[in-house]
Amino acid sequence: MNFKKEDLSLDAAKKMDEQDSLSSLREEFIFPKTSTGESSLYFAGHSLGLQPKRAKVLIEEELQDWGKYGVEGHFKGPYPWLPYHEFLTEPMARLVGALPEETVVMNTLTANLHLMMVSFYRPTKSRFKILIENNTFPSDVYAVKSQARFHGFDWREAVVELKPRNGEMFVRPEDIKDQINELGDSLALVMLGNCNYLSGQCFDMKTVADQAHAAGAMCGFNLAHGAGNIVCNLHDNDVDFAVWCSYKYLNSGPGGLAGAFIHKKHLGDPNIPRFEGWWGQNKSTRFEMGPQFDPIPTAEAWQLSNPPIFQLAAIRASLELFDKAGIKNLRAKGDQLTGYFEFLLRNKLENFVQVMTPEYTEGGQTRGNMLCLRFAKDPKQLNEQLQEKGVICDFREPDILRMAPAPMYNSFSDVYRLVEKIEAFANG
Repeated sequence: MNFKKEDLSLDAAKKMDEQDSLSSLREEFIFPKTSTGESSLYFAGHSLGLQPKRAKVLIEEELQDWGKYGVEGHFKGPYPWLPYHEFLTEPMARLVGALPEETVVMNTLTANLHLMMVSFYRPTKSRFKILIENNTFPSDVYAVKSQARFHGFDWREAVVELKPRNGEMFVRPEDIKDQINELGDSLALVMLGNCNYLSGQCFDMKTVADQAHAAGAMCGFNLAHGAGNIVCNLHDNDVDFAVWCSYKYLNSGPGGLAGAFIHKKHLGDPNIPRFEGWWGQNKSTRFEMGPQFDPIPTAEAWQLSNPPIFQLAAIRASLELFDKAGIKNLRAKGDQLTGYFEFLLRNKLENFVQVMTPEYTEGGQTRGNMLCLRFAKDPKQLNEQLQEKGVICDFREPDILRMAPAPMYNSFSDVYRLVEKIEAFANG
């Protein structure tokens, strides 16, 4: 990305917006309003995405069908409830780079993580360790520790944190390889977040999966900050499993349903243990209510219960927009948008802000849209002042602000105005 000094102006940002082929997507979303009725500068899509305008329309359609058909809505209407989750399978698979049979929308994130570890964390007396990042999202830490305890291991011995070098925020690729090789025959599972929720670092999933498999371990990823943000290519990257939520970059609303991926090579394997429920039962015999479980020969076999239709409708509204834009196009704009953000920060606030997220790498994928920022002056006070001025981002203890210019709805002008407001605080 070759930004120049003449790009350090609002006029330059507006020109970039005029040349942005995805700019019309912004009109598909509802922005929170300030006290003066203006649209907020929203940079918290890494925490909760904005509401697509179509979400209300699609949810109301299902409310109408509920009133019109009652229980018969499972079979009647343009989008019957019985197969409703299947309407999301192909667009979600396209989004994460998976085959449709490898993809399912179900449950919530940590519930899916536990279900995947039931199948893919199968420790033995000698091979029982789980490799995670040192700054893994707390829910993931709780999940892996509890899984280790469930299998009778001391989590202090079973859960290994992959730490960055002293003074560094993110983990070097060579250190991941060294740690996997060091654990060797004791390693049962590599389970990393991608992107990391705090640093914004992306890992090379194919390389990590290959290294884990070479060590005889399974490899899974939590894509809570990856799905809808980065190009995942889950099938081609040979990941064993992945899970993700849908309320961040996928804009499905608070507590939205999650997704799961199980690589095709594991589908139909009778030796893989799995928790089971009636929604994973063979569809042709599901309502015979027989005692014998006959699993669907796809990722749907991991389903437990029938899903909430209103939540599925909200995700459908967002996935329509992702299909319209294309994740590769969104990632290209995201790289430009985040790169412009970093360019402005380094040129206007060089001595005031430190970018803790890895730099953009041409031809690689070292980060997504979020920048993790450390400020020279009280970040809590900065966050409060930004909120007063109509900016929504978030603060993380002890001294981090996370800001994500989402290519679906943020503009280059948004980025410029955000930096302008940070400047005012720095110079105040």
